[in-house]
Amino acid sequence: MERNLIWLAVGCLISIFLVPYFLKFRRDQKLMLQRKREAESLGIGRPRAQFPQINTALCIGCGSCVAACPEHDVLGVINGTATIINGERCVGHGHCELVCPVGALKVGLGDLSLRPDIPLMNRYNETSVPGLYIAGELGGLSLIRNAIAQGRMVIEDIVAKKRPHCDRKILDVIIVGAGPAGLSATMTAISHKLSYLVLDEQEIGGTILHYPRRKLVMTQPVEIPLYGWLEEEEYSKETLLGIWTEIINQFGLFVRTGEKVDRVEKSDGHFLVHTQDNIFESSYVVLALGRRGTPRKMEVTGEELPKVMYQLADAQSYRGLDLLVVGGGDSAVEAAIGLARQPGNKVTISYRKGAFFRVKRKNEIAVNDLIAEGKVTPLFDSQVREVKPRSVVLETKPGLIEIANDYVFVYIGGIPPFNLLKTMGIAFGGEATSSASKKEPILQAS
Repeated sequence: MERNLIWLAVGCLISIFLVPYFLKFRRDQKLMLQRKREAESLGIGRPRAQFPQINTALCIGCGSCVAACPEHDVLGVINGTATIINGERCVGHGHCELVCPVGALKVGLGDLSLRPDIPLMNRYNETSVPGLYIAGELGGLSLIRNAIAQGRMVIEDIVAKKRPHCDRKILDVIIVGAGPAGLSATMTAISHKLSYLVLDEQEIGGTILHYPRRKLVMTQPVEIPLYGWLEEEEYSKETLLGIWTEIINQFGLFVRTGEKVDRVEKSDGHFLVHTQDNIFESSYVVLALGRRGTPRKMEVTGEELPKVMYQLADAQSYRGLDLLVVGGGDSAVEAAIGLARQPGNKVTISYRKGAFFRVKRKNEIAVNDLIAEGKVTPLFDSQVREVKPRSVVLETKPGLIEIANDYVFVYIGGIPPFNLLKTMGIAFGGEATSSASKKEPILQAS
């Protein structure tokens, strides 16, 4: 009798602890599967750039990678194994890779030979055109720390290969782009006493220039060659641009802004870099361009009006106005958030899909809070049909509507400079050329 009571007590204790755990486990599994199916139905299950590559044979399903992800819903654990839930939200922080206790995942780009949106490069980011390198997000990896690391890496590879030449008109390297990757490459070139020139169509800053005022930029601690460490994990846009300006002034960098590169060609063993007004010569070229390229247009009547804009520099300049933001990605949502926080603004956001799904978790929470407060009005499943001087016509599921409007901010993506790269002879995944096959093995992960 006493033995039976003991077993009954043990059974009760086990039930008290195991039943809730089992129920929670089932609930979490159901939620993960639901989120994964939803992401796949929206077309965002597959990553666009870098992503966690999971070795299922090693994964123990502990969930440490899920907990470490700053974007919160990129990864999940289903049936005891980590899996990608929302691949498009991965921006490559790499925290998941660092915390995995068994080394079961690595953040990278995968097999580039199958990626038509990524140039083919070797391990040092040299393209299928010998002497022509790519650094920064054009190669598929985002984050400032990656750009800075690649800028240093490509110049160090150039230094290892460089042969002396007697023609003083021919520079050692021309760097196209004055963002984080370009400036890192420049500082590394200076440290190795290379002759160089930096060209940029815009001002210094690269992609950061397009960020809204006071946007926090995540770098993670990173060392800029010659300058030193950026110790903080986040900087405001203004602080980071101030650092770039300080670097340029302190080291007297040779930077020519307003120089849009039209083409790059090889002649007599060196490169000719053509801009709209000049031709520059160098032994090597580093393309430190962004992927944003030319802003995509809505292709509607009235888009040429001066009130239509493609970036928001300072949300505080807009107050007491009827404003429309077009798009559903992070840039659009961040613009809507910034504008909605200014006094008197009435902000509407138009998106052709039924929900925001390409945004960081913190942006999603912030915009949903503003929607709940009535400061942002979402128009899902809608498209702009006409822009008028004082209004905008949109097509929605119920039909055409017209809303009062002072300014339109368009964030529907950009046209990457892939055609420019292809005219230079650079091969992309899926179209590997014989010149690419003769080089070092194609990058598999970074």
